[in-house]
Amino acid sequence: MDEMPAIREIIDDVELEVLDRYLRGHAQDSDETMLLDGVHGMLTALAIGPDPALPEEWLPEILHAPFEDPEQGAAVLGLLAKLNDSIPAELEGEVYEPVLGEVEPEQAAHSDLSAAGWCEGFSRGIDLRASIWESRLAEDGELMEMLSPIMALAVDEGVLAADVPIAKLDDNEYEACLAQIPDAVEAVAHYWRVRPPTERERTAGGGASSSAFASAPARRGGRWVH
Repeated sequence: MDEMPAIREIIDDVELEVLDRYLRGHAQDSDETMLLDGVHGMLTALAIGPDPALPEEWLPEILHAPFEDPEQGAAVLGLLAKLNDSIPAELEGEVYEPVLGEVEPEQAAHSDLSAAGWCEGFSRGIDLRASIWESRLAEDGELMEMLSPIMALAVDEGVLAADVPIAKLDDNEYEACLAQIPDAVEAVAHYWRVRPPTERERTAGGGASSSAFASAPARRGGRWVH
């Protein structure tokens, strides 16, 4: 009898709250700091991208100091691993949703949801495999088109520097781009599955930041919504 495939457990809202509190409590006043929305964006880019990344590569992007409490450290590492594993599981189950920032009404440019942190994290995930992304984006306009809702939000939030001035999204356009993130993520994941990087792309080298997602903005406030 064939063995049943292991079912990956998806992180729940209580666990996300615990992780969110830890990240906020240990956030540094630095552009390098990512909150939960940014972490989710980065892990999403790595999950759907051309080449998997080991925790040893992405954990330093999130954790910038040793754990003071080993027990708490083990719990946080477990939650980060579960969040990372949840993304492909959600994609397989067609239930993926981005973790977005929730901002105060008086600070909201469009709505009470912000894609700034998620886009910033997504850009860092791309940067970890920058040479492959840059090579393929330069050659294949279809991939760029798949990323267009994410890139539009990144431009609007100042994560992506546009070559020419681009008008800000209006409220309806912003909401429409937010709604398109899950489909865009699924499309890109499928793209790299059926068109994996070539050996030339893998060995091209170059650790420069992705030209598609340039300088990151300052850390945001607000909470998250999944």
